[in-house]
Amino acid sequence: MHLYEVLRRPLITEKNTDLQAQGKYVFEVAKAANKQMVKQSVEKAFNVKVMAVNMMMVPGKMRRMGRRAVLTPSWKKAIVTLKPGDKIELFEGV
Repeated sequence: MHLYEVLRRPLITEKNTDLQAQGKYVFEVAKAANKQMVKQSVEKAFNVKVMAVNMMMVPGKMRRMGRRAVLTPSWKKAIVTLKPGDKIELFEGV
């Protein structure tokens, strides 16, 4: 897997913006990605130093589509902790 295929999109929520004060940023990542891949891709894409990566699987939810109940796909989330003083400019001003 190429490093630029690892990060899918940044997750911008109220809870995640509170984590930014601690130097933590949240991304949706590819299901096949591991911690080392996420660390390398964030360091290469944003020119920052990553101290830690925490990952979790987010299970799909049951949603109604008319009469049917369907399961949304599950996805993987990564919380990236940066070195003190580093920040990702993509999240600023949101």
